[in-house]
Amino acid sequence: MSEVNNSNIEEQKTKVLPNFIQDLYYSLVNPLVAFLIKKHIHPNFLTTLGLFFSIIVAILMAKGFFFLAGVMIIMAGTCDMVDGKVARATGLGSKFGALYDSAIDRYSETIIFFGVCFYFVQNSLYITSIAGFIAISGSLMVSYIRARSEGLGLKCKIGLMQRPERLIFLSIGGMLGDLTFVDPYYPISLIIAIWVIAISANFTAIQRLHYVWKETEIKKEKKDEAYIQKQDI
Repeated sequence: MSEVNNSNIEEQKTKVLPNFIQDLYYSLVNPLVAFLIKKHIHPNFLTTLGLFFSIIVAILMAKGFFFLAGVMIIMAGTCDMVDGKVARATGLGSKFGALYDSAIDRYSETIIFFGVCFYFVQNSLYITSIAGFIAISGSLMVSYIRARSEGLGLKCKIGLMQRPERLIFLSIGGMLGDLTFVDPYYPISLIIAIWVIAISANFTAIQRLHYVWKETEIKKEKKDEAYIQKQDI
């Protein structure tokens, strides 16, 4: 029990978003979830809708319409959150649905970063475009390490920059982008958001690797102790 509690404490310590913000957001979307359930909306449709919104975000980012892109990120993120809630509430969840949701999430995030990097390259912000590539690489590794660890029988949800945090940083960076131009092609808030994600996402990947290593070492030690005790008997 103490190990479980310690894991929960570690997970809470590494969160960027305070719990009350998440709770507030959940309270706001719960009526939407109830409406979707009443209208018999399939969760896979919501997952696909989130991908559609992400494509629009990428186009808006590439064209420099940052405020609209930031708003659309919130809509895409909302679809990503409510599809799981609807699936659990209606019993329409399935193994394929879970895989589909996870795969579409990765595509959605990659597409959004592509739009951001396209804008940076188009406007000769090459260093920041590299940061965007580093950001999406770290983001994919965060998700991959969690999925791979769960395949090994370990839960790994810890980390400083998880998917909700990444979407929020991108959304805020986008919505403030139109207000923070140093010159006509230099949206400082979006650039800051990309650099923060680039550093924090890769740090999170390292956090998760370290966490899984510790958990496997603990299990190995317990197995060795059990074997020694058995030999003593």
